Amino acid sequence: MTQVAPASAAADELRRGIADGTLTEIEVAWSDPFGHSAGKRIPAGQFLDRATGSGFAFCEAALGWNTDGTVIDSLSLTNWAGGYPDVYAVPDFSTFTRLPWRPGVGHIISDIVTHHRTPSLLDPRGVLKRVLARLEGLGYTAKIGVEFEFYLLETDGSPIIDAIQAYSLENANALDPLIADLYDTLGAFTRLEGIQTEYGPGQVETNLVYTDALAAADDSARLKYAAKEVARRHGKLASFMPKPFSEHSGSSAHLHISLWDGDRPVFAAVDGAESQTARYAIAGLFEHLPSITLFGAHSVNAYRRFAPDTFAPDTVNWSRDNRSAAIRSLVEDIPEASRIELRSGASDSNPYWLIASALAAIVAGLEARREPPQPATGNLYGKGAPLPDSLGTAVALAIQDDTILEILGEQSVLDFAVIARSEWDAYVGHVSDWERKRYLSTS
Repeated sequence: MTQVAPASAAADELRRGIADGTLTEIEVAWSDPFGHSAGKRIPAGQFLDRATGSGFAFCEAALGWNTDGTVIDSLSLTNWAGGYPDVYAVPDFSTFTRLPWRPGVGHIISDIVTHHRTPSLLDPRGVLKRVLARLEGLGYTAKIGVEFEFYLLETDGSPIIDAIQAYSLENANALDPLIADLYDTLGAFTRLEGIQTEYGPGQVETNLVYTDALAAADDSARLKYAAKEVARRHGKLASFMPKPFSEHSGSSAHLHISLWDGDRPVFAAVDGAESQTARYAIAGLFEHLPSITLFGAHSVNAYRRFAPDTFAPDTVNWSRDNRSAAIRSLVEDIPEASRIELRSGASDSNPYWLIASALAAIVAGLEARREPPQPATGNLYGKGAPLPDSLGTAVALAIQDDTILEILGEQSVLDFAVIARSEWDAYVGHVSDWERKRYLSTS
């Protein structure tokens, strides 16, 4: 399986491919607010001069639209009053890799800067980089392992297969050749750890290798991009909608998080229990989980997952190896394997915002140095404070948490919340078929 090259090797391969003609085109990529892969296709011969110069200009409105591309004019950072100026995608050469499905094409992830060459506060990758700098100021780096669940469906949204057995190799075989192509493509394009069938019909889980937090987010963005393209080429649909079927399992995004002091894993167990640093981190997640839920669940549909007995949490709690908990502490005999799993994220989340918000809560915990409550045990559904029950509630909670606002960046958070609120407003203003069937003749 191909692995993403180290930074210097990636930059060298990019320059070598342009020089020898094996690269004819470069995809310059970035993330929109909700994690859709955006970018430009650039002739390879033009790439280096522009990449090392001003970067690649695009309209700032692309950082201020919602799920269906509606530009939200009520943002403070960009709006019609400001004329929606250009911003610039500046490629991060360490992220270069070849695009598996188009020979001769490279793919590179960018940071976004303004006319004044300052980082754009609307750039989700920039939000994560600021949190990582804050964490580094405390003496730590973060490693993240990301799990994304999604459905492989017919293009009309119906299941490809009917079986609903998780971990089934038989079901995986039934999804071939699509799932085999997905495995090969993700293996060449990301740090893939593995793929397995999940509980819903045609639902799969993809696991990415535990790596540095920014690289984990970049891999996650690429995973979603590649999964959709592989499915499209097979005449199918890869859907990251969190709850596409009322009667079947929802799709989540789980984060496995550890902190490091150089080469030392600071979550390593102490006398068979969590280290002091891990307890502070858990306390931060426990305290701020309601207000960071928005950043891992920005759609109306995502909140349908928070229900009892679904393997998604419904309350704020933490426990040891217990999948009914929102925060799952995994204390392992191998020091570097001890970690915290956050289970509240939805499959359609923007990975940069998801990881940034989780680490922001951990930063808050490290700075506050408070102890968490005792770990809960048993079936935790319905026990503890509820998670936000809707996107509207999550938006309200996100903008009320001054600590998280400060760590993530107040302007960035407030504009993200306005974009998310537009989704909620569109939903509550729509009269659904369910309402008409239930009330039209009975009212």
